[in-house]
Amino acid sequence: MKTEIIRVYGIVQGVGFRPFVSREADRLSLAGTVSNKGSYVEIHAQGDEKAVDGLLKALKGNAPERSEVLDVISAHADEPPYAGFEIIESEKEQGDIFVSPDIGICDKCKAELFDSSDRRYLHPFINCTQCGPRLTILDSMPYDRVRTSMNEFPMCESCAKEYENPETRRYDAQPVCCNDCGPEVYLIGTDIKGKAAITAARKAIKEGKIIAVKGIGGFHLCCSASDEQAVKRLRKLKNRPMKPFAVMLKDMETAKRECAISPEQETLLCGWQKPIVLLKKKKGGKLCESVAPDNPNVGVMLPYAPVQLLLFNYDDGIKTPDCLVMTSGNASGAPICRSDEDAVKEISHFCDLMLSHNRKIRLRADDTVTDFWGGRPYMIRRSRGFAPLPIMLSENFGGQVLAIGGELKNSFCIGKKNLFYPSPYVGDMADIRTVNALKESVGRMCELLEAAPAAVACDLHPKYNTVTAAEEMGLPVIKVQHHFAHILSCIAENDYSGKVIGVSFDGTGYGEDGTIWGGELLLCDYSGYERLGSIRPFIQAGGDLSAKEGWRIAASIIGEIFGEQGGDICEKLSVCDKKNFKVLSAMTDRRINSVISTSAGRLFDGVSAILGIRKASTFEGEASMTLQFEAQKYSEEPFADYEPMEKLTAQKETGVTLCTHALVKRLCENRLSGRDTPQLAYEFHALLSDMITAACDKIRSDSGVSVCALSGGVFQNKLLLKMTVARLEKQGFKVLTHSLIPPNDGGIALGQAVYAAKILERNN
Repeated sequence: MKTEIIRVYGIVQGVGFRPFVSREADRLSLAGTVSNKGSYVEIHAQGDEKAVDGLLKALKGNAPERSEVLDVISAHADEPPYAGFEIIESEKEQGDIFVSPDIGICDKCKAELFDSSDRRYLHPFINCTQCGPRLTILDSMPYDRVRTSMNEFPMCESCAKEYENPETRRYDAQPVCCNDCGPEVYLIGTDIKGKAAITAARKAIKEGKIIAVKGIGGFHLCCSASDEQAVKRLRKLKNRPMKPFAVMLKDMETAKRECAISPEQETLLCGWQKPIVLLKKKKGGKLCESVAPDNPNVGVMLPYAPVQLLLFNYDDGIKTPDCLVMTSGNASGAPICRSDEDAVKEISHFCDLMLSHNRKIRLRADDTVTDFWGGRPYMIRRSRGFAPLPIMLSENFGGQVLAIGGELKNSFCIGKKNLFYPSPYVGDMADIRTVNALKESVGRMCELLEAAPAAVACDLHPKYNTVTAAEEMGLPVIKVQHHFAHILSCIAENDYSGKVIGVSFDGTGYGEDGTIWGGELLLCDYSGYERLGSIRPFIQAGGDLSAKEGWRIAASIIGEIFGEQGGDICEKLSVCDKKNFKVLSAMTDRRINSVISTSAGRLFDGVSAILGIRKASTFEGEASMTLQFEAQKYSEEPFADYEPMEKLTAQKETGVTLCTHALVKRLCENRLSGRDTPQLAYEFHALLSDMITAACDKIRSDSGVSVCALSGGVFQNKLLLKMTVARLEKQGFKVLTHSLIPPNDGGIALGQAVYAAKILERNN
């Protein structure tokens, strides 16, 4: 007889791990116990040596699909005989915490949902050990029903029997419930509930109306994605003229009808995370043009919550569309609504009815959005299904830190030793409602992860709301330069600890010299950075307007290049008339509302205006995105024909400058001569990639560093990314890129956190 105490670390709570252990123990005729300890699962396994070894093997090789076993530690113990094997009450102990993200509905629950003979037939909250809400209903660890918002719903006798029976799929499934004992759906502001509420919502969608739907992590606004008038109405109500809407499609068959889908993309769409995946639209589909205007792509997700499946299929005789707009339920600038009170206050004027339920959402979790590149996901927004899974580094920093994240696309990050936990997406911090949501979410995440940060990291910008929030937390504040944080996030995601040449291209970030940075070449590691190059500085005139009106950037650079002829050239290119050019020139000459900038994002906006593609943007990145789409009309390949430039970089004593003014001059002259716009857009990408490669080559010759890291929102542009990676690798560089951490500002909290952890380590 052998007794072994086994500790299993990783994603082992909320994924059916204890029931799995219990079933394996029964199969192997082992006695003992299994329990959650908050930071790990502890097993006392008693039996013959072969059986105990069989359990250890199963823990490593046959664990539940949704789990992730990071380590298994076992030790022999002398204990009295156990009568059998049982799951015992969880206890809370200190250690590394791994919280399961929310899990999309599994195939078995989906089959039961539509099985009229099943007692959970059409139950809007069906779940099991392999699916359902996790993070968004959790109060504290260990993950047990009493510490979730499901504690308000006592199990009926039938559910309790399943919960206690090792032979069922719902053995020890914490959110287990049914139509008799679970939460209930209803229409806000009415007495309509249950089946009648779902039927009313479906009827409204069919009639071209807009509804709000409460899901797992918050509310969505929903209408038929094949109804042009309904989508246009939603755009008008939300004041969102061009930014693409995400769509939820009924099933994979519908998705394949509407979009071109690779096997890898299909696997991601159907996986348990169920993110929004950016896919290429097919011609002849049912999606109306207003879903994603002037965009060859569309963000697609499949239903992941039972109530969403019921919007497509129900036993009420109503035939609803198989394509639905499913966009975040929030007012512009505000966080996603999670309660009825939020929805009534913020989005009731956007919709005709609101379908809600009485299971409380403890922590907001917007939908994850991901592109696909290099055979793997390329994250745009990391949230539901992925947060708060940690990034694990080989290097152990030792301390605990909080990184407050970026002003735009905010998510924050909590660091504990070598584990860094990015939060779900929060939003843009210009709105006080989002700032308050950030503060609340920080508090809840610190509680869940049992974190007591010794310092808080934030951006350098003196006027950011995130900086103010950090300074109000009563902790030592560590300020991290924006573009350095971008590169550190890429280094950390790749678990690389050496020096890199960081290419950090984005919209804007506050530079240490008081100017606006955004097209930067940094030599850096976890300890610090040296700025060795950038795109050529230009005058960014117009303050905040210049981020929305790319023609201002175009006119400013044209003025710098062509001098007095700039007004004529701007007029010929339809960038602006001579009067506006003179006003802008006067502003730049006198430095009125004008700053020195190296913003690559603004450069893209300016080129978009010069090529007649977009003079202004209605949402962040619109002009740059349409410039990319225009280039892809010419070619999506990184080595299509184009005429190289001789002058790529200008060397200075302190580094290199990318000759972007020479590139803009060439684009202006070629467009005036009648060259094709898609070809010029492509050449802009190709030549900028040439410049980046030449600059990195120069820095390598001086520093000996041959690893490059690419980060920043501009590298969401997959054409530029593909070109730059191909050129750098051709020159013998090792290139680090993002995958599960966004290259945009949604990822910088990770970079801030690892730098702050390094500072604490150094100071201790």
